[in-house]
Amino acid sequence: MRVTQGMISNNMLRNLSNSYANLSTYLEQVSTGKKINRPSDDPVIAMKGINFRRQVTEVEQYKRNVGEVHNWMDNTDSALDKTTKALHKLRELAVQASNDTLDESERKNVMEEVEQIKEHLVDIANTKVNDKYIFNGVKTTDKPFNDDGTTTAEFNTDAVNIEVSKGINIQANINPSDVFSDDFFGRVDDFVDALGANDQDAINQSIGALDVNIENTINTRADLGARMNRLELIENRLGEQEVIAKKTMSDNEDIDYEKAITDLITQESLHRAALAAGSRIIQPTLLDFLR
Repeated sequence: MRVTQGMISNNMLRNLSNSYANLSTYLEQVSTGKKINRPSDDPVIAMKGINFRRQVTEVEQYKRNVGEVHNWMDNTDSALDKTTKALHKLRELAVQASNDTLDESERKNVMEEVEQIKEHLVDIANTKVNDKYIFNGVKTTDKPFNDDGTTTAEFNTDAVNIEVSKGINIQANINPSDVFSDDFFGRVDDFVDALGANDQDAINQSIGALDVNIENTINTRADLGARMNRLELIENRLGEQEVIAKKTMSDNEDIDYEKAITDLITQESLHRAALAAGSRIIQPTLLDFLR
């Protein structure tokens, strides 16, 4: 087969075009830090990348959910802590008021302090976090307790479950009836009535009733603490999963800079050599070829 000048020129231009394409690919990789910049570059890497990104996105969403549960639990624990302190103060006042040496006026003074503490407990029972009532089950926009401590018509005890890992739901709230209820505030009201009536026997009975409130609050807080500990374990595991998922995604998509730069320099040298050889072989005229 006769090889003509045109064939040499066409082959040379085709090879230079391929060289330019390779040079552009390596330059783009070094510039972006990615092995591929479009799915057509490598469909296998692209499909794997989609799966790895979905895993990372999923873990990040679960971590946000964990943060939401932490917010519920931390505020609930703080509220229960204040409730326990208030109940202990009520018990101290009950023991103080049960003393034979106190007269009616002194017990009336104690009653006024107890009433203030009850108002404080009602405020705790109506705690709002981010405009959500945390002691009203799933009806977070409705106030659970009236000012006198009785439950409203919207009082709810349903569990607020939030998914914190694939297939794992954690209850973010407590059952408000385990702590705050009509009976809870009823025991406080009985103490107030006993003080108002200057009834020492009823005051003594209030000490035991207040102990029931304290015990219920402590037990509920202990259950909450167990769930908080489990949440921390899940959070640690999610952190490890995020690191692994991002590393896997990086291994799949990110370039090896040393290799990429070496390939770029090598391709640049080959391209320059091809241009130099082409300029010598492809002559513009017959006279140049005959010289």
